[in-house]
Amino acid sequence: MTANSSRGAPVGSRIGYALILAVALLGPLVRPPVAQAAVFSPETFTLANGLQVVVVPNRRAPVVSHMVWYKVGAADEPAGQSGLAHLLEHLMFKGTPTVPDGAFSQEVARNGGEDNAFTSYDYTAYFQNIAKDRLGLVMELEADRMRNLTLSDAQVAGEINVVLEERHQRVDNNPAALLGERTSALVFLNSPYRRPVIGWEHEIRGLTRSQLLAFYRQWYHPGNAIVVVAGDVSVDEVRPLAERIYGVIPAAAAAERPLIGEPPPLTARRVRLEDSRVAQPAWSRHYLAPSARSGDGRQVAALEVLAAVLGDGATSRLYRSLVVDGGPAVSAAAMYDPTLRGPSRFTISASPRPDVALSTIETAVEAVVRATRDGDLAAEDIERAKKRLIAEAVYARDSLSHGAHALGEALSVGLPIAYVEEWPQAIAAVSRDEVIAAARAVLDDAHAVTALLPASGRENGERDQAARTTGGAQ
Repeated sequence: MTANSSRGAPVGSRIGYALILAVALLGPLVRPPVAQAAVFSPETFTLANGLQVVVVPNRRAPVVSHMVWYKVGAADEPAGQSGLAHLLEHLMFKGTPTVPDGAFSQEVARNGGEDNAFTSYDYTAYFQNIAKDRLGLVMELEADRMRNLTLSDAQVAGEINVVLEERHQRVDNNPAALLGERTSALVFLNSPYRRPVIGWEHEIRGLTRSQLLAFYRQWYHPGNAIVVVAGDVSVDEVRPLAERIYGVIPAAAAAERPLIGEPPPLTARRVRLEDSRVAQPAWSRHYLAPSARSGDGRQVAALEVLAAVLGDGATSRLYRSLVVDGGPAVSAAAMYDPTLRGPSRFTISASPRPDVALSTIETAVEAVVRATRDGDLAAEDIERAKKRLIAEAVYARDSLSHGAHALGEALSVGLPIAYVEEWPQAIAAVSRDEVIAAARAVLDDAHAVTALLPASGRENGERDQAARTTGGAQ
C-alpha cells in the first residue's frame, strides 16, 4: 500500500484505485459485464511546451473534474529532506502576485466548486470539481501557480507547524500508523518508498524556503505535468482553452527521475510495536512484489487477481477461513497496488477476535498461503474474482473523478493510457496457472516482513518473537 497525504489526512491507495473503488458501493454483482475494448475512452494531445492534456468525456451532468498531476512526489525528495513534496503541496495554496494567500480556494468555492490536493510517492495532484462553464477559471488559477508561486519565510514556518500537527494527529497518535512507518523501512531497503510521504518530524522541522523553491522550480513546469479534464466536455472544447491558458507557460528542461530498485530479499524480518493506546490488535505480512513499471505485465495482472481471490470481500479465501463461522479473526484482507514507478508490496492483514493470540492468526494465514502456493485454488474462485474486478472497472465509468484519477495516476508513474484502457482484458486473460505461479514467486514467507501490533496489556506469549518497536532479521 502506498501512503498518500492530502490537505487534511494521509490516506491509503489500493489496486487500480480509480478502477475498482466501486466495490464498496456495489457489493456482490450478478452477471457482471464482460471485458470491453476500453474503459474511459479518453483523448489526449500535447502542447508545444510539453504539457500533456487528457480529456475524458462524461455527459451525465454539466460539471467537470479538472486535475493537474505533477510527476514528482516524496520519492523524488533529496536525502535528508523528507516531507518536502507534501509541504510544497500545502504551500501551493499560499498565493502568487495576482492571487493572494487563500484566494485560490475562496475563488473556487465562490463559483460553486470544490478543490483539494494530495501527495504520494510518485506524484502530486491538485483538483477542482466545478461547473463546466467555469473550466477556464480553474485552468487560469492552476496555470498561474504552476510558475508564479511566491513564498515568505513566515508562510513556510507557519505551514511547517501545520504539517507537524497533521503528523502528530495522523501518525504519532496512531500506533498502527507508527508501525506502518517502521514496516515500510524494513520492506524497502533501498527504495525511497521506505520514507514516509509526510516526512520524518526532525527533517520536516529543518525544511527551508530555499529548498522548497528549488524543488518547485525543478519539478513544477508544463513538461512535467499532466492536465486531466473529465466531465461534460470534448477535446475540441478543451484544446483551445488549454492552448490559450497553459500554452503560454515557457517550457523547462525535464528533470531526471531514476528508477530505484530493491535488492532481492534474503531473510524474514519482524517488527513489533507495543503501545498502551492499542485497542484492537493487528497482524500483517508484507511481501516485496513487482509493480506495473518494474515487473512483468502478466505476473502483475495475476497478482491483482490473487489479491482479490485471497482477501477482497466476504467471499475471499482469507475471510472464509479466518472470519466466517467463528474463525479466529474479526477481519482479513489482501492488498496489492501495481501503479508505482518502483517496486511494490503484496500485503496480507488480519485482526484477531478477543483473547485470540496474534500467533494463532499467523498460523491460520500461513495455512491459507501455503495451500495457495501448493495449487489448492479453485478455478471458480479465480473466475469469480476476475468477473468482479472487470465489473468494477466498467461501473467506474459512471464516476466523474474515477477516470481522471486512474489516467492521471498511470501517466504520472510512466504507464501509457493503454494500461488503463486495456486493464479489463489483462485481468480477463489471467489463468489459474498464472495465479498460482505468481503466488509461488511472491508469497515467500521466508523473505517477508511481519508486523505485530498487540493489544495493550496482552502478551500472548509473543514477546520473544521481536524486540519492542524494533525490527530484526531471523
